[in-house]
Amino acid sequence: MTKEKLKVLELFAGVGGFRVGLERSDANFFETRWANQWEPSRKSQDAFEVYEYQFPDSKNINKDIETIPNDMFEEMDANLIVGGFPCQDYSVARSKKHELGIEGKKGVLFWQIIRAVNHIQPQYLILENVDRLLKSPSKQRGRDFAIMLAAFNELDYSVEWRVINAAEYGRAQRRRRVFFFVYKNDTNWSKHLDAHYENTSSNQLFEKDDENRYDKYIFEEGLFARQFSIMQRPYKSRSSFGVLSDDVVEVSDNFTGTIWNTGVMRHGKYYTIDTEPTMTESPIPLKDIIVPDDEVPNNYYVSDEKLKKFNYLRGPKKIERTSLDGHKYMYSEGGMSPYDSLDLPGRTMLTSEGSINRSTHLLFVNNKYRLITPVEAEKLQDFPADWTKYKKLATGEEVEVTDRMRMFFMGNALVTGIVTRIGEELKKIHMEY
Repeated sequence: MTKEKLKVLELFAGVGGFRVGLERSDANFFETRWANQWEPSRKSQDAFEVYEYQFPDSKNINKDIETIPNDMFEEMDANLIVGGFPCQDYSVARSKKHELGIEGKKGVLFWQIIRAVNHIQPQYLILENVDRLLKSPSKQRGRDFAIMLAAFNELDYSVEWRVINAAEYGRAQRRRRVFFFVYKNDTNWSKHLDAHYENTSSNQLFEKDDENRYDKYIFEEGLFARQFSIMQRPYKSRSSFGVLSDDVVEVSDNFTGTIWNTGVMRHGKYYTIDTEPTMTESPIPLKDIIVPDDEVPNNYYVSDEKLKKFNYLRGPKKIERTSLDGHKYMYSEGGMSPYDSLDLPGRTMLTSEGSINRSTHLLFVNNKYRLITPVEAEKLQDFPADWTKYKKLATGEEVEVTDRMRMFFMGNALVTGIVTRIGEELKKIHMEY
């Protein structure tokens, strides 16, 4: 039987990173039909307008996801949802009417993904977030991620996850992000796992005394293992097994456990281990992505005055600070290289890229100090050159985007080359099972 292609809904779409990565994998197989992008508290919706310029063929929705009605989701026959969502506070509570609530304004957005899943019932999801999600909040480490696992389990989905540093898998940026592969338990892939690993009913999966059964899945046969090879043993023997309560509020209130950088959750039970990459893929160094001098605008070169500020920010320092309760303390910060090595991949880009701050990339090329350009920022995220140069307004007019906004986009984006490899493996899974 011929398998149908995957119809994609891209949430929190930004300038289309997931779509770029998936279509580079196979543009015929991954068909993005819907996208939602909304930047709160901004009059100008620049990211959406770039998306609209690049992808006029899909239904692009520029509204707060919380205002998208359930029946609009139900009209979408998407079998794949993708998106990178804000990492905030995901704790939940129960109201007097026994409804779930959540602390943290942006944290609500994860529950909008759950709402979309509940009404669309896709076969798969690919999600992305910062790796600190696995350890948050600091007072109850791992709780936020456990809540997410419990929420997907409640909807009868399984979750595989891996923290991936793009530079360790041949890309040009040292960017660590946690990726989720979420799949419905009635998919052929899930049924294959039930039969291949368990030969038993689903309620007996992951017994505490038989964790080793899933080492093979994590090290060799899972989606991430196929594309992103790791050492065939837990790092420092770190592993953990847990059973999630069926009550998400119970998980929020009482979760205790450790979530490592790799793991799988099925039917409410999870197994997680700390893993290391095999380090067989050489990263792309900065010298291979920088543009020729004649393509660098004059305003990207750093004056002596700005260089002094960079030297201070990147140097070691001790600063006396005062806490909110009036307590004085010394804040210490170690020194870093005075400029970024062209022989190494780029450091993680932030939304502040392009401004004068400690995290900004500072290059020394042909005896001149300069910042990276928007095109170089796009290359660090594996976007085509000048991907964000133009946007389409609601009037249909096409205009140029400011350089500062282009840098903001890239600081918010993801390494699309990683998504391409995930897409390649998801296609194999979908077609083989």
